[in-house]
Amino acid sequence: MLLLSLFLGFFIANVLGYGGGPASIPLMYEEVVDRYQWLTNAEFSNMLALGNALPGPIATKIAAYVGYDVFGWWGFLIALFATVFPSAIALILLLKLMQRHRQSQVVKGMTLLVQPVIAIMMLLLTWDMIKDAVGSIGIWQSLIIGLISLLALGKFKIHPAFMIIAAFAYGGFVIPHL
Repeated sequence: MLLLSLFLGFFIANVLGYGGGPASIPLMYEEVVDRYQWLTNAEFSNMLALGNALPGPIATKIAAYVGYDVFGWWGFLIALFATVFPSAIALILLLKLMQRHRQSQVVKGMTLLVQPVIAIMMLLLTWDMIKDAVGSIGIWQSLIIGLISLLALGKFKIHPAFMIIAAFAYGGFVIPHL
């Protein structure tokens, strides 16, 4: 039953995750943290931060980690398959359909009007992570790290992986000494 839950959790999150990783992350969070409680909010946040520092699609890394953590190598394989399978099949089918109807106002409207929904999903996930950070390291340290990250990523165009590595280093070397 656990393997079926693992498959369904990742399958549902990735079937409904329009736009790939960024859109499927809140759906995976819902399945992994809220519904099945395979990880806590803090564990999911840590896994997401580390996963973003590594190369490759985030959705497959989340599936691989959670699947392995929950049910070993079989869980790894099932969660990974449930994550990749819907996207691969949907991509093939939808591209064929969209090529056929690319001038349709319906198709244009569908792709444009789903974007605000995805933005709100990402905003809510961000809010949950901010609450967790403030609860664990405090408001001022969270604000300072957030502002430094905003400047580094937005103004100076530093690669996000370097910011994640810097945050890991800061957390590993500075926080224990406070």
